[in-house]
Amino acid sequence: MPQMPLPKYHQVYLVLREQLDEGRFVDGVPGELALMAQFGVARVTVRRALERLSSEGLISRTPGRRTRLVVPAAAPATNGAGGSGGHGGAPGMARANLRGLLENLVTMGLHTSVKVIEVATITASTQVAEALQLKLGDPVQKAVRVRSTGAGPLSHITTYVPAEIARKFGRRELAKKPILMLLEESGVRVGRAHQTISARLADNILAERLDVAVGTALLAVRRLIYDDAERPVQWLHGFYRPDRYTYELELSRVGSVDAKVWVSKDLSAQFT
Repeated sequence: MPQMPLPKYHQVYLVLREQLDEGRFVDGVPGELALMAQFGVARVTVRRALERLSSEGLISRTPGRRTRLVVPAAAPATNGAGGSGGHGGAPGMARANLRGLLENLVTMGLHTSVKVIEVATITASTQVAEALQLKLGDPVQKAVRVRSTGAGPLSHITTYVPAEIARKFGRRELAKKPILMLLEESGVRVGRAHQTISARLADNILAERLDVAVGTALLAVRRLIYDDAERPVQWLHGFYRPDRYTYELELSRVGSVDAKVWVSKDLSAQFT
């Protein structure tokens, strides 16, 4: 049986929830009319999406006043990797996997073109501060880029780097070299990375920049990179067109006969 498409209100809800997670609406969620124009839907659709967000405690809706996001209580600090960062243990394996990943990412950067959309020094939001182990409001460099191949747009990348590290590169350098190379040229000794991969529906901004329809499923990647002293040096939010990008993981079985598990042996990223 073919899978039924998601209701429009649920698609709007999913996109707004992602935008809330990214900290886009610090000054308030756009009004119903603005959201109707953004998504090209009726007011009842927008209202159902907002009601869903409100029922989950993500936004606060008061008649006659602007809808605002609900700021969660700060999570307790953690030792070592910290935040949403990473895993302790097996540092050798993490570095071995990262090596292949970084080589693939740098190769991709050298064989694609990039358009720099935005580079600015901003104050760290709650999410950025927690990820990079900074204080709320500390300065960070935010860079937004779209990477393309001969077939068209491939990925939409937003990176956050502590301002003290990013002071040696800006728009011109980001347009010429992969950011990992720029970090190394700035004296960063990359140690390890923690990455999560999920899915995301394209909002109007991503749809326009990646040349897809609003609501198109994208491959969503979040990657937190640490230096060799376990300090977070870059937080990346990436959205990739699945028709032009694949992520491959080679697995091997290890352990005793009755307790074998799969472990990663190699990481690669391929694009067309």
